[in-house]
Amino acid sequence: MYIDRKSQYDKYPEIRVQGFDREVFDGYGEILEELKSKIKKTPFVLVVDCYPGVDDKEVLAALSGLGADCLVQTGEVFKEEKMIREQLKYQLTDDRVFGKIYAGEILDFMDMVKLSKAREEVAEAKGFTIVYGFGASLVARGDMLVYLDMARWEIQLRYRKGMGNYQADNGDEDILKKYKRGFFVEWRIADKHKAQLFERMDYLMDTNKAGAPKMISGRAFLAALDKTARQPFRTVPYFDPGVWGGQWMKEVCQLDNSEENYAWSFDGVPEENSLLFNFDGVSVEVPAMDLVLYQPKLLLGEQVYARFGAEFPIRFDFLDTMGGQKLSLQVHPLTDYIKKQFGMQYTQDESYYILDAKEDAVVYLGLKEGVDKEEMTGALKDAQEGKCDFDAEKYINRFPAKKHDHFLIPAGTCHCSASNVMVLEISATPYIFTFKLWDWGRLGLDGKPRPIHIEHGLNVIQWDRTTKWVEENLVDACYTLKEEDGYKEEHTGLHELEFIETRRYWLERPAEFNTMGTVHMLNLVEGTAAVVESPSGDFEPYEVHYAETFIVPASVGPYRVSPLKENERIGLIKAYVR
Repeated sequence: MYIDRKSQYDKYPEIRVQGFDREVFDGYGEILEELKSKIKKTPFVLVVDCYPGVDDKEVLAALSGLGADCLVQTGEVFKEEKMIREQLKYQLTDDRVFGKIYAGEILDFMDMVKLSKAREEVAEAKGFTIVYGFGASLVARGDMLVYLDMARWEIQLRYRKGMGNYQADNGDEDILKKYKRGFFVEWRIADKHKAQLFERMDYLMDTNKAGAPKMISGRAFLAALDKTARQPFRTVPYFDPGVWGGQWMKEVCQLDNSEENYAWSFDGVPEENSLLFNFDGVSVEVPAMDLVLYQPKLLLGEQVYARFGAEFPIRFDFLDTMGGQKLSLQVHPLTDYIKKQFGMQYTQDESYYILDAKEDAVVYLGLKEGVDKEEMTGALKDAQEGKCDFDAEKYINRFPAKKHDHFLIPAGTCHCSASNVMVLEISATPYIFTFKLWDWGRLGLDGKPRPIHIEHGLNVIQWDRTTKWVEENLVDACYTLKEEDGYKEEHTGLHELEFIETRRYWLERPAEFNTMGTVHMLNLVEGTAAVVESPSGDFEPYEVHYAETFIVPASVGPYRVSPLKENERIGLIKAYVR
């Protein structure tokens, strides 16, 4: 079915960076040799700061080859785990999934007396000293700073393998609780801390692959980020199985056939994805959030940055139920609710763009006319208690779904995709805030019941979003804006309640676009491939393939998109902040 497309999808999109061949180091051997060459005086202080999740044992074993006279580790400066847990009771809550965003900083978790002693120890050291660990640069400025970076997806995989949270003895804890602590606390303070170090880094080390680090100079790292912020690029996608997952991505994206299914793919979520830089044949992977944190204005544009700060507000991801099962019936919080309950500044408005579908495909969306709130509430609670199944068809609309339909889902709207649908989900970034109302009585892949949040859901359901309103406002609300020979532009959403605007383009010839000072996120929803070019030659022509998501930074301004193949009609969906 997809044989003409499956070989085109690039799972490891690289950004080529030239001119730094002598500032890239592959493996611990080359890394230690480079560091030794810079340690030429005494006393000398090497500061090795880390993102929480780095394998400290592995790195410290390698650094022992430098022969330090003194080693100071920040793990000994942090407060006791029992004290930190007590300190975070408000943020971590008793819920498996949801916490509250921590607004503080790394110093909040350090013992000030221990920190002062560590600083004194470094100041008094006479020979070669290494200060190592998360927050090491707060102990000493040092003579050289090496930062050890890691993508969030790799951290999540390590959680699954038994790694605990930073300084926490919780390796066997529920994976959802470990992820919650990372999402709501650790990654917040770590990003805030890292953002202050970009201009100070002498070197950055990619520690994503166990035993195979890569290191680049700070100069090369910042140059790569600057280059990326001025040209079209893709983030590195990742794929994950799920209880409802399907087979479409496995075939189209040439994934591991031994996996039972693939449910999700994040392809265009800078908060979670990474960037892959190719320095003269050496691939270096860094979190895409580094780009957002370091070059927010070039990437997002002045107005989007002023509104959201250094956060990427749009995300594209895939939900694959082709040959799979229904998603959970769910609803997302309203802005006021997500802010008060979880500390987020904006909510998870979204939409389902149908990349592909079988004949029986449907989407559940909005309430039926005349639904009794108390009756539906009781039915949901009875189902949750195991007294009966929830009769979704009695309360929720089912709309046929076909390829290229677009369903709009403002927060507060009950919804889910049924089986045999391939969804490109276009939404605001706070992706974790899904209130499951009913999960069809099944268990997750871990054999445990999946978390249900009926109380949260009932607090945000918009009971007036019934059939007539949904049909008029949310179901394929598409209209043509401009049409001429070989070109058609359509408005496809999102709803006026949502801050994201989407446009679809059908092209049989080159077409001119302009970011107009705001970031664009696009996906090639039809056709084999397209080429993105700069009319003034500001960046090299960039090729994208079917189903690939790519980002055009605000700084790019004018750009041109053309079908790669002559006489082929391509389709693009574009999202941007209104």
